[in-house]
Amino acid sequence: MALLHAAPGEPCDVRPLGTALRQTPTTALFKSEQLEVIRLVLTKGKVLPPHKVPGAITIQCIEGSLDIQAQGTVRRLAPGGLLFLPGGVVHAVTAVDDSSALLTIVLAVE
Repeated sequence: MALLHAAPGEPCDVRPLGTALRQTPTTALFKSEQLEVIRLVLTKGKVLPPHKVPGAITIQCIEGSLDIQAQGTVRRLAPGGLLFLPGGVVHAVTAVDDSSALLTIVLAVE
């Protein structure tokens, strides 16, 4: 099923979900030719297995904590933490706690 995107100019709420986190699905906030922004929601123990995307990404933890495995190391993101990875880098994400994050993906690489 395709994720729905916000219309241009439509505000998106990215505050912590709190008790609603477990009932909230991952949601694509918007997508253009160059960029996609997703609110990633992972419950404790959920793993996104190793994968890569062609463009650069950032992952900003909004709530909970996430372990990001990339480039031979594991980095823990707590709320407010931001991680950048260049395009083509294999990475995996593990939710240490119930967590949400803002994920940006550069789609068009010039």
